[in-house]
This record gives sequence, structure tokens and C-alpha cells, in this order.
Amino acid sequence: MKDPIIAERVETEHSKIWKQCLEFIKSNVPALTYNTWFLPIKPIELENSTLKIKVPNNFFIEWIDEHYNTLINRTINQILGTEGQLVYIVDDDGGPVLDNEPGLFDEPQKVSKPEVKTQNNNDEPEFESYLNPRYKFENFIKGEGNQLARAAAYAIADNPGETSFNPFFIYGGVGLGKTHLIQAIGNKIMEKHPGKKVIYLSSEHFTVQFVDAIQNNTANEFSSFYKNMDALIIDDIQFLVGKEKTQDYFFHIFNTLHQSGKQIILSSDKPPKDLKGLNERLISRFQWGLAADVQPPDFETRIAILKNKAKSFGIELENEILEYIAVNITSNIRELEGCLIKLLASSSLSSKEIDLSLAKKTVKEISTTRQINISIEYITKIVCEHFGVEENKVREKNRKQEVVNSRQIAMYLSKQLTRSSLKTIGLHFGGRDHSTVIHAFNSVENMISSDIKLKDTIDSLKNKIELGVA
Repeated sequence: MKDPIIAERVETEHSKIWKQCLEFIKSNVPALTYNTWFLPIKPIELENSTLKIKVPNNFFIEWIDEHYNTLINRTINQILGTEGQLVYIVDDDGGPVLDNEPGLFDEPQKVSKPEVKTQNNNDEPEFESYLNPRYKFENFIKGEGNQLARAAAYAIADNPGETSFNPFFIYGGVGLGKTHLIQAIGNKIMEKHPGKKVIYLSSEHFTVQFVDAIQNNTANEFSSFYKNMDALIIDDIQFLVGKEKTQDYFFHIFNTLHQSGKQIILSSDKPPKDLKGLNERLISRFQWGLAADVQPPDFETRIAILKNKAKSFGIELENEILEYIAVNITSNIRELEGCLIKLLASSSLSSKEIDLSLAKKTVKEISTTRQINISIEYITKIVCEHFGVEENKVREKNRKQEVVNSRQIAMYLSKQLTRSSLKTIGLHFGGRDHSTVIHAFNSVENMISSDIKLKDTIDSLKNKIELGVA
């Protein structure tokens, strides 16, 4: 039993920190916004530099992430320092839960990464699946654009490792439901085969783990852990591009699993043959099973998605509103749902009925401020092209001034234009640690404060990057 004095001190500590955060936030937002979106949040726990807070439902996370992500990051940096993290815990009794891809909340919500834990006895290593239990086949909206991928997913869930769909490689653009579908497979496998070991993680988390294992001389344990899985699910496998050593270890894990009849499930933004910079032997193996794409949803599917999402909020929208949104937002599921969330939030903040007029206003705002998806790789490519430096040079231990400058500017823009953590940014530049990224960011900040020409150059690069992916 916890010592009540210690428990009281811990409670006081996390409450005190959150109170400081609220004071900072309150001074930067209108009173109505503060009372609506921040006052209902409650602190739960402070562990090192990680503050856990409870929110009524995922609607809060989506709204805060879309509108106040920068403020949240500034607040955490101000109160907890640059290593500070904020973890959202959804109150199970707080309202409807949304089924959004984790990538939508990379920051400020912290996505846990799998850890290899060794027990003191001779039992097998412990592990968690890291599957989102809300990603089920039952709430995955069917459509012509995902028909093949969905059918294969069902077959794999029934007989993991025993179909010809091994590996199962699903690809397509952002926000089309890839993460939902591959995790639905994992959840169904665990439901039908409780004894099987299933694990889900992103390729970036896999890389972070691998680097930690190398630094701690536990690479063999790392490899053995994943070779012991019955189903390995890795999201966004394209981020292994350029990480030669990580690819090498993944290659051997892949071989062992495949030869043992274990299921491998991968997702990517493009088909295997288009993954330039990935080892040819890996690309070859990715094509052994089934590669299935998911396409943007058709009109009928978009209507179904909107109805399903509205139902999760306990509301029913008129058909003309649903149809207007579905006609005007066609690119992906995430943008459709984002529009509906913004519509609901606008209605709640303005105390207005949801009608066609408000829907038109919301769609117009969405269409002019579409979320840009910028990768560190793309930033590096643009920066290196501008300065005439080979991309691989900025990942090496190269101290030539033009290489150092390019590397630091690419790190600076990566921190500004992506939601990647400092550690992730460092990994993309030859496995450098977070302190190197901080140093690079500060160096560039100092230089542009006294060098107008450099500031213009960086502003120009930033515009080029944003235009290139808009």
C-alpha cells in the first residue's frame, strides 16, 4: 500500500504543474476557449518529465490538436522543459470515443513504443501488443476503394501465417484507413487466437528501439524478441528508407518469421517497387505475398463515413449537410472526419444550429487550410538540392562547412515543419541524439537573427517545402 504522505506529495506535484500550465494557457486564449476546452482537463500523474492528463473524450484531443497544438507545445516546453511530454488519457465515462489513426495525434499525445522487457525467471519476454482496441473490422467502413485489402485482411485474421497473403503489404495515401485496417487484423487475431503473440508498432518506433538496443549492447535480445512473435505489424514501413543497419536487422527478423510461418503485415504510402532507397532484398520479400492498395473513398462511402462518425457523437445530420461535405471533401477519410469535428466544434462554440450555411463555411475553411504532411526526408531533399550537397553526406560524420550548414538547416526546418520528436529527427541524420538537434536549431536561430540573407534563404526553402506538398 502506498504511503499516504507520498501519495499526497505526488498528487500535489502533478496538480501544481498542471495549474502552472493552465495559467500559461489562460493568458494566451479567450476566456470562452479556456473554459470550454482546458478547464475540464484533469491532471493524473507526473513521471519524470511526462505529465498525464485526463480528457472527457477524443473530441477534445482532436480539437486541441488541430487548433492549439503550438500553444500546448510552448506550454510544455515552458513548464517542463524541452524533454517534456503530455500524455492524454481518455475518460472512459466521458463520452463517445472516436476511431482516428494515432498519427493524427503524434504531438502532444504521446504514442507509447514497445519495450523489450526481460523477466528475472526463465519465462519468455513480456510484451504488450500496442494495438488500439477501438480499431475493429466492425467499425471499418467498407467501400470499393478498400475492397481487396479488406477481403485479404479478413482472411489473414482467420488464419494468420497460413494464407498466401504473407507478407500482407497495404499501401495508399494519408488518412485512408490503413492503420485502422492493419490493427483490426491484429485485434481479430488476438480475439480468435488468444495464445498468439501479436505486436503493432510504427517503423520509426522500431528504429528508435533498435538504436537503443545498439547503444545498450542488447541487439541480440531486440532481434530475438521480434523473431518470437506470431504476427508482426509495422506501420509506415517507408520510414526505413535510408536506415541501412535497421533494414539489415529487420531483414533477418522478416526471414525468420516468414520461414516459421508467422504473419507479417506492413503498411506504406507507396507500393514496394516505389520505395527508393530501401534494400532490394527487402523490396523483393515485400512482394512475396499480397500488395493491396486503398483508394480514396467514393461518394457513397464518404456519406457512410460521415454518418458513422456523427452517430459516434450521438447526433444525426440532415442529408443535404452530409452530401455537401461529401461532395466537397474527397481526398481522404481523415479530412472528412476533421471537417465534421470542426463543424461540431464551431456549432458548440457559437451556440449555433448545425445547418447547411454553417457546413458551407466550415468546408471553405477546411479547403483553404488543409493539413500539410511534410516528411523529414522531403525537407532534407529540398535543402540539399538548394546547397548542392549529396543527401547521404548530411547523415555521415562529415565536418565540411557546407555539409554542416545543410544538416543544421534541415534539422531546423524539420523541427519547425514536422511533429517529429527531437530524437526522431536526430535518427534521420545518422543517428544523432536530441542534443545535437537542439544545438542545430539554436545555431540557425542565432545566425538568422543577424544574417538577413540567410533568413530570406530559409524562408524561401520553407515556402518551397510547403508548396511542394500542399
